[in-house]
Amino acid sequence: MKAFVRMGKARYVVSLLVIVSVLFAFGLVWASSDAEHGDSSGKGKDLLLRVMNFGVLAGGLFYLLRKPAAKALESRRQGIRDQLDDLETQKQDAERRLAEYREKLSLLDQEVGKIMAEYIRQGEMVKARIIEEAKASAEKLQEQAKKSIEQEFFKAKKQLTAEMADQAVATAEKLIKKNIKHEDQIHIIDEYLTKVVVAQ
Repeated sequence: MKAFVRMGKARYVVSLLVIVSVLFAFGLVWASSDAEHGDSSGKGKDLLLRVMNFGVLAGGLFYLLRKPAAKALESRRQGIRDQLDDLETQKQDAERRLAEYREKLSLLDQEVGKIMAEYIRQGEMVKARIIEEAKASAEKLQEQAKKSIEQEFFKAKKQLTAEMADQAVATAEKLIKKNIKHEDQIHIIDEYLTKVVVAQ
């Protein structure tokens, strides 16, 4: 690094000497051209002095401003390097966060799949339970309906039997009243009394 700095200083000094030499040569050429034209009144000296003054001024400014300018340029370079390093760090951080988010998204997709599968499984279980309960309720209702029908049938049969018996008795009574004679009545009464006496 020090060799690079020394090499840079040498370049500045050489550049300064080249500029001063060029300006000096330019002044001499100008002065000699004035001398050829017969103008030796001092314009050549004046020009030479101006060129030398300019060279000294330029050299002095260069000497005075080269360190602050170099520091400013180096500071700017360092600032740019720092910004680039900071941007690289931010880029790496952003890439890391992006990878984390992608991983979380893939895990989220898996989690959503698991949750959906669980909901479907629970839904199937609820569906099966509801179907079983409905079957049990239907069987119970069917059994109750069967019992109710049997009871109604038994009641209807009993009522029909009673009505038929009443009808048969009424019909028999009518037939008996119609066909039985007084002698038959006496014979039936005697027979009944005989059975009652024997039974005692």
